[in-house]
This record gives sequence, structure tokens and C-alpha cells, in this order.
Amino acid sequence: MPGLFITLEGGDGSGKTTQAALLEEWLGEQGRSVVRTREPGGTDLGLELRQIVLHSRGHIAPRAEALLYAADRAHHVETLVRPALDRGEVVLQDRYVDSSVAYQGAGRVLGGDEVRELSTWATGGLTPDLTVLLDLDPRVGRSRLDAAEKSYDRLESEAEAFHGRVRDAYLEIARAEPARFVVVDATLPVADVAATVRARVADLLTAQ
Repeated sequence: MPGLFITLEGGDGSGKTTQAALLEEWLGEQGRSVVRTREPGGTDLGLELRQIVLHSRGHIAPRAEALLYAADRAHHVETLVRPALDRGEVVLQDRYVDSSVAYQGAGRVLGGDEVRELSTWATGGLTPDLTVLLDLDPRVGRSRLDAAEKSYDRLESEAEAFHGRVRDAYLEIARAEPARFVVVDATLPVADVAATVRARVADLLTAQ
């Protein structure tokens, strides 16, 4: 079977980790081999870069931040994602190019087109077959993080206006590429979100 590249996107606290785990389990039940990964941090190099971009105490210039994410993405795609797709596996990934367009392009006000061009070059133009956008009001996401007593990383600790720009950018990307996206209300019960995602993925599996 051909490989399948599925990415999950959304603001902080939107439930990507939970939905990725549920989808991974369901895909396994369908007989598919799944590689579940994330950006940054899907490789050894990625773990080092994740520590820098999310947990560094010092200031990182916005353009440098965008380049660090692109460097992680280039290595991740070449060493993990493309080989898995070539083997016919399903790659289930937490965050990809759309995250950089939203967080660095809109959140950091670097410009979405420029950030996308950088990641397109870094990945050789690899585009997901499906992107699941878990849409959530940033204030609700922050309350979820607080309830979980989670310490904030560099991006999570940004101001509400930053996260508002991120959400708006995500929705704009999804409107521009409706064939690639399924947008799900992340305030719905976990089981309802999972059912919506499975239905869209099932259509892709049938089309293969």
C-alpha cells in the first residue's frame, strides 16, 4: 500500500496528543503500520533543537527561531518521514509546516508566505495528504494547560494576542486548502472529535 502522511495542527491545549494516540490505535486496527512522530523532536537532532526553541532561557530572534524549526523539519523529513512513506507506512505527525506559518509567520509577524517558502525548500515540497486542525479558543487552551498544571514553554507563554494571531492564521490556511484540511471543534467531547477524524481518514484509506 502507498504511504499516507497525516498531520495534526492546532493551538496549545487543543488535544493533538490525545487525538494522535486514538488515531494511531484505530489505524493499527485497520492493519496499517504507523509511525507516530512530532516536530520538533522526532529525531535525536530534533530533540536537541526542541530544547533550544521551546526551553531556552535566552532570547531567540524571530528569524533565527524560524530557521531552527526549518532545520529540524529538513532533517526530520529526510531521515524519518520520507523513508516511512516509501515503506508504505502511515506517518502520523504532531505539527508540520502549517505550525511555522501560524506561529512564526503570524505569531511572530514574519510573514506567512516567506515562512512557507522556507519550509517548502527544507522539505523538498512534501505536503500532507490530510491535515487535522483542532480549532480552539486560545483562552480555553490556556485554561486546559493550567488545569493540567503544565509549565509553559517559550511559545505557550506568549501573550493572548500572539495566540489569537496563530488561531486566525490556522483558520485562514484551512479555508485556502479545504481539500487537505478537516477542521474540528476541539471543545467537542474527545470521542466525537476522534470519530470525525476517523471518518475523514477512512475516506483516504478507501481511496488508496
